[in-house]
Amino acid sequence: MTDSLRLLVVFAHPDDESMGMGGTLAKYAAEGIETYYVCASRGERGWFGAEEQNPGLSALGQLRTKELGNAARELGMKGLYFLDYVDGEVGQADHAEAIGKIVTHIRRIQPQVIVTFPPDGNYGHPDHIAIGQFASAAIICAADSTYPDFENLPPHRVSKLYYMVDSENFINLIAPFVGDMTFPVDGKLRGEVAWKEWMITTRIDMADAAACHAAWRAIQCHQSQLPSLGTLAEMHEDAGVAVLAMQGTFYRAFSLVNGGRKVETDLFEGLC
Repeated sequence: MTDSLRLLVVFAHPDDESMGMGGTLAKYAAEGIETYYVCASRGERGWFGAEEQNPGLSALGQLRTKELGNAARELGMKGLYFLDYVDGEVGQADHAEAIGKIVTHIRRIQPQVIVTFPPDGNYGHPDHIAIGQFASAAIICAADSTYPDFENLPPHRVSKLYYMVDSENFINLIAPFVGDMTFPVDGKLRGEVAWKEWMITTRIDMADAAACHAAWRAIQCHQSQLPSLGTLAEMHEDAGVAVLAMQGTFYRAFSLVNGGRKVETDLFEGLC
């Protein structure tokens, strides 16, 4: 493996990467940084049309896999991998197996930086919460020389872990377009809990219009999921790009190379 900088994102579904941090991924890819995606599921349950037209788990999973492949190309990603858990059941996966799978990817890719979901899964989605926990555990195991992975790869120590988070300003901006963002889980209502502006440790400058346009195109690749965005999906591209420029907010969960309260402008700060 070369000394190039590598970013690995670990999320739950096809579209998490584009809708969550597409501009950031496109920006880094354009700068020559290798970006990779480990996706827990193929989004088999993400159907928004009439139920009688639902193609079923297998067919929808194939459709969304194709959508994600197209989006990854728009974002300039170097690698895309699936853990092949079923959408909606990631939290029921065998934890040791899931962690082991992610460890193998970490050791093979050797990223300096990993991004995953925060402990609340952004808005309480059980799959988001589960994959964030699995990824965090895998980072520890990947650095442990006594931990055997499925391919018996040498250990790798990740330098920085980030949570992809939504700031208050961003949520206030999109709320009128998206509408009700709550849903029931285990008899209780869950929904978006925006991160206070002072909680944001890292803000990526999204003034690069090319990166945001690439993110907009990537989002459009996820045609089956556009209804989840409400009227945001119907915006003119220039307006959509302006919204995406409000993203690029992260929480630095740990870093081996820097610290302090100063807000970062680069996920690789301290590494280059």
